[in-house]
Amino acid sequence: MSRIRITAGSLVFIAETHPDAPRTVAAFLQLLPYRQKLIHVRWSGEACWVPLGEFRLLHEGEPVGFENHTSHPSRGDFLFYPGGYSETEIILAYGGCSFASRMGPLAGNHFLTIVEGQEQLPALGERVLWQGAQDVLFELL
Repeated sequence: MSRIRITAGSLVFIAETHPDAPRTVAAFLQLLPYRQKLIHVRWSGEACWVPLGEFRLLHEGEPVGFENHTSHPSRGDFLFYPGGYSETEIILAYGGCSFASRMGPLAGNHFLTIVEGQEQLPALGERVLWQGAQDVLFELL
């Protein structure tokens, strides 16, 4: 398992990759350091997401498909949704979350879990909800 530092404004989290999503993890690690914007979800509850539009995460030249996917991430879990019914995205549950879009329930690959800093997740969710999009940086430790 690799460890990743996630910085969102003044908040810092440490996450570990999930062994049951090896293709997603390998492809994501190739993107690091990875900068994006984190916004509040529209449909899924207490979560933030990185909308990625038509982006395709590639592993060995092939788009990453579903592996270790779930619709119900736990607090601190990151999912990668490879697209299909909705746009490609990364979602982070900071509380109760049921991953969905206007088309209905979705499932994403659980590929990262926050292991340090979980107590800051409610503050992150509140900041994104009330202050808007936040810069987020993913870096390999």
